Amino acid sequence: MKKPLILVTNDDGITAPGVKALVEVASQLGEVVVIAPDSPQSGMGHAITVNNPIRIDKSEVFGEIKAFTCSGTPVDCVKVGIFHILKRKPDLIVSGINHGSNAATNVIYSGTMSAAVEGAMENIPSIGFSLDDFDHDADFEPTKHFAKLIMKKALSNDFPISTCLNVNVPKLPLKALKGVKICRQAMAFWEDRFDERKDPLGKKYYWLTGEFKDQEGADDTDMSAIKNGFVSVVPVQFDMTAHHAIPQLKKWKL
Repeated sequence: MKKPLILVTNDDGITAPGVKALVEVASQLGEVVVIAPDSPQSGMGHAITVNNPIRIDKSEVFGEIKAFTCSGTPVDCVKVGIFHILKRKPDLIVSGINHGSNAATNVIYSGTMSAAVEGAMENIPSIGFSLDDFDHDADFEPTKHFAKLIMKKALSNDFPISTCLNVNVPKLPLKALKGVKICRQAMAFWEDRFDERKDPLGKKYYWLTGEFKDQEGADDTDMSAIKNGFVSVVPVQFDMTAHHAIPQLKKWKL
């Protein structure tokens, strides 16, 4: 029996500590191929490269594990992997481990999660992993523990069709984590602010900042799970149709 083929990517770049941690886990479960951006691509969402060439180079970052850098976005990495580099369809795509949470509406902006969504669009089981810690030297061991658990389940069970998983791990020691909660995406949003600054020539520029706020405080969401010490798992779909709005729009009699 062939080992499962696992494609690993991320949005923080191929040298990020998080992808190294994820490769360590994935290599225990199957044959691994890494295709990751050659530079950080956070906040790229589902962007693809259409006006510039995409450059792919072999990388020795992971020793004997086959790895490539991609000049494009996380979604480019998945597309190139599926349609050019890999000799067969991967059994699993995993993205991360991201520095910082991708809970709630962060999923829209996240390059990490967009890579997983792209996998779901090809009906490949796909999972995005994020750790709620922006520290470059963050402790990925607890996330590795749960990543292995969830990946094993994904490989051994029927995976929901046209769906990927958004997994977020709180910044806590392994012993302090209470387990896993399957939950929904919270209604939480960035209250954006733009800091006005000046460059050395005195010309104004702006730096995006803000505060992330939970608008509902419900106890069945990913934000609540993380706050209470649980690993959150949210099933995510790429069908963005607002199905509940269709009957209302039909009343317009357009």
